[in-house]
Amino acid sequence: MFTNEIISYDLSLSPNFEQIKNMLNKAYEKFPTLNGLIFHSDQGWQYQHAHYINSLKEHGITQSMSRKGNCYDNSIMETFFGRLKNEIYYGYENNYKSFKEFSNAMKEYIDYYNNERIQAKTKWMPPVQYRLASMS
Repeated sequence: MFTNEIISYDLSLSPNFEQIKNMLNKAYEKFPTLNGLIFHSDQGWQYQHAHYINSLKEHGITQSMSRKGNCYDNSIMETFFGRLKNEIYYGYENNYKSFKEFSNAMKEYIDYYNNERIQAKTKWMPPVQYRLASMS
């Protein structure tokens, strides 16, 4: 939440726990030291799964979940997904001829979002630049 950076993600044709494990493993590889991090999510089934909860604990991550039926508790991610849909999906749905094409577009968008897209909250810097600046 501090930098608005998308740390990791994973796409799948249908929700499954393998997708969630892949997403977590990518985050752990990117930032091996996550002790003290607070991971906030909605109350989706995957975030309530015992393996998921234990994996966060093993890495020193505190889990935070929004209240049931309260989108405002998860407003940062709700805002991100709204922005993502407006910028690469609505009006472009028919441009993606396959899951691979959509997956490639998503990868490009996340890279753009993290490394080029400036935001007021991050002092008009892209999220990665803001994170690096805040650490120096």
